[in-house]
Amino acid sequence: MICTIYSHHLGLEKIKEIFLSHVPQGNFSSNNDVLEFEIKGGILSPSKKITIFYRERAEPSYKIPEVDDSELTANLKGLYGFVNSLPAENEEIKGLFLHKIQTLNSEFSISQDKGEVKELKAIIKNLAKEFDAVLFVQPKTIISKSESQHFLDKDLNLIIDAEGRCEIEELKVNINSEYFDNDQTELDEDQIERKAKNEEILERENIKINKHLPCVESERETTIRSAKEIAERVSVLAVTNLVAFNSISSEEAVDYLQNYKLWESVTEGEKEFLANPTEDKKMYETWKCEGIWTLMWALKKVDAIDFPNEFCDLGNISSENYPVGHDKNPLEFINAVHEVRSKKEILDAADLYYRYNWACVDERINGRQIENINPGIVYERQYALNWLIHYMDQDWDNVTCDT
Repeated sequence: MICTIYSHHLGLEKIKEIFLSHVPQGNFSSNNDVLEFEIKGGILSPSKKITIFYRERAEPSYKIPEVDDSELTANLKGLYGFVNSLPAENEEIKGLFLHKIQTLNSEFSISQDKGEVKELKAIIKNLAKEFDAVLFVQPKTIISKSESQHFLDKDLNLIIDAEGRCEIEELKVNINSEYFDNDQTELDEDQIERKAKNEEILERENIKINKHLPCVESERETTIRSAKEIAERVSVLAVTNLVAFNSISSEEAVDYLQNYKLWESVTEGEKEFLANPTEDKKMYETWKCEGIWTLMWALKKVDAIDFPNEFCDLGNISSENYPVGHDKNPLEFINAVHEVRSKKEILDAADLYYRYNWACVDERINGRQIENINPGIVYERQYALNWLIHYMDQDWDNVTCDT
């Protein structure tokens, strides 16, 4: 097999048209979803054959359905998990790619089974453009860009490979408004109201709005993290944050976490940081203040998340309400009775920060810097909010902030 092409769009007939536009003497035969494209040989030339296996969603959409036992949906979920597990030298492109995977509605693989069709590279390039596709490509083929399995964009440039390499600076995620509009009938009332309310907020704040951006999940579909789970997570974050700001050493942090039986709650990423807290890693970790603030807001320890143009100040949280400190037992905070904000409040914030982040990414991929909000603050807060709502059932280290 040369590649598998994935697209938001449907179009078995369009595939046939593109093949025949390049090789008009070819003939198609089909058996259910399997197409065979054959070019008859002559006295001195052998026949050539390409096999195309095509399948599509029964109901096209802009998101992977939660309940659907079709093979294509299972494949897309597996594809999402595989890409999410890859390292990435460009996290922004990886995030956009993960979002694009959720919008895919069709899949077709191409194999050159007999002979060599010299037009095939041009055909694949045409298909990729026409379908605004992403391609899963094997190494050592006519379109390969890596020595390992990898993904290409519609221009056959490298999105990501097994080593995380990337050759592109932008990746468009386009949604067919017809599919979006069809799904509106399936939205719960709280989703529709939330989207409208948050778009009004963006309009007042003079922030660009994407009318076709989907809603976050409904209150009916969402399970918020428990109070104890949030308290435990924010306690660990608070300790690693002290290391990031050079308030304590990494050795002290590890001893503290182990003494209070919290080491099992430390993620692999956090353990790597504590094992080697370089200055660059410390700088990155300082941004987690925004995640701490967001989780403390969820536990009603702070009143508001506030507009994302200024950094939060953890010093504004009283020591009585903060989980860690000198000679302080974090288990008292973790095991205390906390009230978690309602699904509505948390989903309202998650949906709003989803839209903030889209505006930030849109500016960035168009070579501009958004002026009235801070993209880093937006990202960290959306990260924490997505974790709170179990977005894609991702654990803390693997939360994605799709746009």
